Amino acid sequence: MASRGRVLVVDDEPDVLLLCRINLEFEGYEVEEAANGAQALDKIRANPPDAVLLDVMMPEVDGWQVLETVKADPALAHIPIVMLTAKVQETDQMRGWTSGAAEYITKPFSPLALSQVVSDVIETDPEEEERRRQLVLEKLQMLQET
Repeated sequence: MASRGRVLVVDDEPDVLLLCRINLEFEGYEVEEAANGAQALDKIRANPPDAVLLDVMMPEVDGWQVLETVKADPALAHIPIVMLTAKVQETDQMRGWTSGAAEYITKPFSPLALSQVVSDVIETDPEEEERRRQLVLEKLQMLQET
């Protein structure tokens, strides 16, 4: 069976890495792992993946720094990044969306839904992704104003 794409999973929790790997490999994805943000940036630069699942809270280089660094690099900015985090506050979600995240999943998450989210972000045209992200931002802003 041909690979559905290559996904880099970045998390400092080994259990989360394993859960993501098992679910994504079962669905036909090639999975690479990084245990921290610095390692993630090295791997993204060396061999850009089709998508990144990215934890926010990590030591040294956190997920926000990884997201902002990737999105600031014209050679890498096209890579969809899914934030995978326990940070559920609207301000955190707003930061993710404004920084260029393609999707925002909060922990605990459904392992079964993970593959669908990855499939969606890989298959979505970058212009459509941007339109969708702007809609989410508008909704979050409206919620903050109420």
